[in-house]
Amino acid sequence: MKGRAGFRRARRVGLGAVVVLALAGTNGPWLYRFGAGRYHQYVIDRPGYKAANGHWDIVEFPRKYRQDTIHAVLLHTGKVLLVAGSGNNQANFDARRFDSRLWDPVKGTVRKVPTPTDLFCTGHTQLADGSVLIAGGTKRYEKLKGDVTKAGGLMIVHNENPDRPVTLPAGTVFTGRANGKTFVSKDPVLVPRAKKNFDRRTGRFLSNTPGLGRIYVEARRSGARYETGTQDNYRVQGLTGADARNTYGIAQKLALDKKDFQGIRDTYEFDPVAERYLKADPMHEARWYPTLTTLGDGTVLGVSGLDDIGQLVPGKNEIFDPATRKWTYTPKTRQFPTYPALFLMADGKLFYSGSNAGYGPADVGRDPGVWDLRSNRFTKVPGMSDPQLLETSGTVLLPPAQDEKYLVVGGGGVGESRRSSKRTRLIDLTARHPRFTDGPPLEKGTRYPQSSILPDDSVLVSGGSADYRGRGASDIRQARLYDPASNTFRRVADPLVGRDYHAGSILLPDGRVMFFGSDPLYGDRAGTRPGTFEQRIEIYTPPYLYRGARPTLSGGPRTLARGASGTFTSPHAAAIRKARLIRPSASTHVTDVDQRSIALDFTASGDQVTVTVPKNRNLVQSGWYMLFVTDARGTPSTARWVRVP
Repeated sequence: MKGRAGFRRARRVGLGAVVVLALAGTNGPWLYRFGAGRYHQYVIDRPGYKAANGHWDIVEFPRKYRQDTIHAVLLHTGKVLLVAGSGNNQANFDARRFDSRLWDPVKGTVRKVPTPTDLFCTGHTQLADGSVLIAGGTKRYEKLKGDVTKAGGLMIVHNENPDRPVTLPAGTVFTGRANGKTFVSKDPVLVPRAKKNFDRRTGRFLSNTPGLGRIYVEARRSGARYETGTQDNYRVQGLTGADARNTYGIAQKLALDKKDFQGIRDTYEFDPVAERYLKADPMHEARWYPTLTTLGDGTVLGVSGLDDIGQLVPGKNEIFDPATRKWTYTPKTRQFPTYPALFLMADGKLFYSGSNAGYGPADVGRDPGVWDLRSNRFTKVPGMSDPQLLETSGTVLLPPAQDEKYLVVGGGGVGESRRSSKRTRLIDLTARHPRFTDGPPLEKGTRYPQSSILPDDSVLVSGGSADYRGRGASDIRQARLYDPASNTFRRVADPLVGRDYHAGSILLPDGRVMFFGSDPLYGDRAGTRPGTFEQRIEIYTPPYLYRGARPTLSGGPRTLARGASGTFTSPHAAAIRKARLIRPSASTHVTDVDQRSIALDFTASGDQVTVTVPKNRNLVQSGWYMLFVTDARGTPSTARWVRVP
């Protein structure tokens, strides 16, 4: 198999490789001695092959620095923050072992970073000052049916008193009025006061709408006899007087069913200079699997996730203000599945591509469209192919960002479905009536595709698996370059490592791309052995770095305001054809809404290149960017870091 694969790859190399193949074909003993694997290595290491297809290398940290990386963020220092938290490992969670690493891809150094809480399945985005906002994470691991020993579930606490809220501590006891069964809360809950309703015409008082609080409760003892079969009203022990009359719980079935992961409210800023986590005010809602999207004014929208009960947050979205380091609710609610792909548009609205990481009803928040956050109006966008196969798909804002064209890649069915899509879908949001059309197909149905924008305006799409979490040994070891101008894929060198669930990719300042993570369900095709988390990093060097000397860029300002120009030095100024500002990635779970590549107007004179930043703050959010220039061959410079205030 390796020999045949090597033959197919070699045909892309050119005449020299064909001659070698001809010799190999006439000399069976020589080929046998050389070995198919060694011959394949010989082919992919040839300069001609690298110039056409690129090359992959594996980076393996010393054992004491290895971790199960779930999240990766490129910092403006050039280092990469790798976050595991508990790393999808119950033993780590129980032992309170939470990990982060700082990796310097230039020096090859790595160090441990103290991690304050379990940031496994958190959300993250770049802030204007270069720090990284990190919000949410894991409060409790899931328990599968059969492992749950105490009946439990969601209790909705009602407060009918319009004059004051009620606070119930952890350990509050609820007793069913009809079933007589007792359940205990796991956390404190604040139940807001009731709302008074009046007739708008006459002003006459009509009724109170109870304030509601949500809390997870479970039985005091183990066993099926403590389950409940139907809804019941529950008395709250420990309350007296008006509080006892006005406060009560209502719960549906409290059972031994599967219990999903639970989220946390914790918020941190990671300081890339001090290289440590700094505590900020917590979110109002606990979130596990949230998306954080930076808005044009520098604030951050926090959306979706599983809450501290293990249920999808009921549309309560919130805004983080970096100036106050506090969160406030948005005025109106809108619900999405977890890790929804939400991108800021040039007009300040948000585009939801339909890509998500799962969790949540199959019929809630799945349709792609444009969301006006101010009015809460959501306009669906038609034409999506395989609309039921968008879970675990990937979405990328195609370069340049000014064109507002998006590519949606692959995807799969809801939950643990075996179905996957080999389709790609394109949409142009500048069209009068935007509508999805199909792009070039992938070879196989693909969940978890990793996509990174490159400085030459191509997009690297790699990895993924045909089945849920690589089940059935279905990892796809293929990579392609997508050309937005021609709307075509070109197959390039195959990765050495399979990457499925909990994998991602990041463009580095030198133009290479790093890949991290992979969390297969099983370690064999038959599903008889548990999978092993992939701790190695893999680096893809694109073909453009094997074409000889690359342009250089030096000097220039460190800060470039929107609408302003800056001049840099380059001996290759006359050869430069493109200038791009690329926002650094913050990647997890096939979700990276930070990355975007913005075309800059530029002029060249002598050895000087002057670039101008667009004025639109929704197009160019405040923060640090990589400035690349690219020559006529498509070869990019190493990036210069500049900050847009």
